[in-house]
Amino acid sequence: MIKKTIPYLFLLLSSFCTLAQEKLTHEVYFETDDYHVLSTEENRLLLFISGLDGIDIEKISIYGFCDDRGSAHYNLALSQNRANAIKTVFSNNELDESLISNVDGKGEVLLKIIKEDEVDKIRGLNRKVEIIVTKQLPKAKEEIVVETPKDTVPRAKNQKTTQDIANHNVKEGDKIRLENIYFKTGYATLAKDSKNTLEEIANILLEEDNIYFSIEGHVCCTQNSRDAVNRKTNQRNLSLARAKFIYDYLIKKGVSKRRMRFIGMRRKFPLGGDPKFDRRVEILITHVAEKR
Repeated sequence: MIKKTIPYLFLLLSSFCTLAQEKLTHEVYFETDDYHVLSTEENRLLLFISGLDGIDIEKISIYGFCDDRGSAHYNLALSQNRANAIKTVFSNNELDESLISNVDGKGEVLLKIIKEDEVDKIRGLNRKVEIIVTKQLPKAKEEIVVETPKDTVPRAKNQKTTQDIANHNVKEGDKIRLENIYFKTGYATLAKDSKNTLEEIANILLEEDNIYFSIEGHVCCTQNSRDAVNRKTNQRNLSLARAKFIYDYLIKKGVSKRRMRFIGMRRKFPLGGDPKFDRRVEILITHVAEKR
């Protein structure tokens, strides 16, 4: 009987562990009667958000709580404000807001006293926001879905490429997406795989020295055409910082600054599809001079 029971229990425990691994959790703590995120707590949260890169997320739930002091109405409003404050941090750091399914204030957490001298500590742990990230389950092997691949870059009709510059096939007003140039979430620095591509682009622009252009930076996942926060500087100018990164790189490679300028486009022109494609830079051709 024992020999049969142990494998069965092992299978149950294995199944439970697998399910548990499908959710990631994080808690942010607050001062009494306050919903502003402390800098230390924000740093912890940003580290958690950074860890979500590359994870397929089904949904994110954000729940706010208070300690047991204050009226029920006050605590409900305060807990909602805390949840909203955490959502804002997510939005400012280029996380797709459509993934956030719940932003709810749950009110107070009843005080459970174990020792009298731990009351303040327990209340401190109850002043929090709980974040639950549910990972997407892998699709069953037999399931066949015909759709546009998530990793396909949305492309406009007659979209120009940097190769068109090399082939003298561009004119004023053409917009060129710098393909395979992707940025780290929340930063103006390139993902590792993009550096070789940028060097190739620089060589083309050096050769075609009659091309004048604007470098336009973009961000993903913010609302109302807002810019995102640059985690390195804490300034809300991430799209501009991305354009300037490319601008500075091209100058170092020898491209004349008189031929180019840079501008931040915020989130005015989302492409749709995978958010990583909105963390992009494009080139707008402003003038094509006669080739000498």
